[in-house]
Amino acid sequence: MAFEQVTLSALARQFGVQVASLYSHLENSEALRVGIALVALDRLADRAAEAVAGRSGRDALVALGNAHRDFAHAHPGLFTAARMDLPPELAARSGGVRVAQMTRAMLRGYDLPEAEEVHAVRLLGSVFLGFATLERSGSFGHSGPDPGLSWQQGLSALDAMLRHWPTAS
Repeated sequence: MAFEQVTLSALARQFGVQVASLYSHLENSEALRVGIALVALDRLADRAAEAVAGRSGRDALVALGNAHRDFAHAHPGLFTAARMDLPPELAARSGGVRVAQMTRAMLRGYDLPEAEEVHAVRLLGSVFLGFATLERSGSFGHSGPDPGLSWQQGLSALDAMLRHWPTAS
């Protein structure tokens, strides 16, 4: 079942319980999806923290990128859930904040000006999300080389770009 199709009714059917009993724990299906999204972000943040611990520079970049890609492959439903648009007050307390903080910490190894970090965080997030999304959908399966090689080349290109980050003029 796709993440967008997760409902209290579907959950009740899956576990053979009455829908009404689930309403004593959750307000509605949206609350269920929000809860799943928060769990997904926490798990991604935990995986990223473990991967990046004790690393810096290119090693930290590769570990962080691989944590995102591996999470997408190992937990496709949670990977989708982690992209849910959360209300600002929940997003501010989610594992997504930890992921952004880890990304900023990793960027310190590249000596980017602090004002440029937000741009680099957004770029890295876009590449990590975009590659994993395209790969999971089979978009890279129609030609060689293996997507893993393209992933490694992409990480090397990101490392080179971060070492030579353009400054705003």
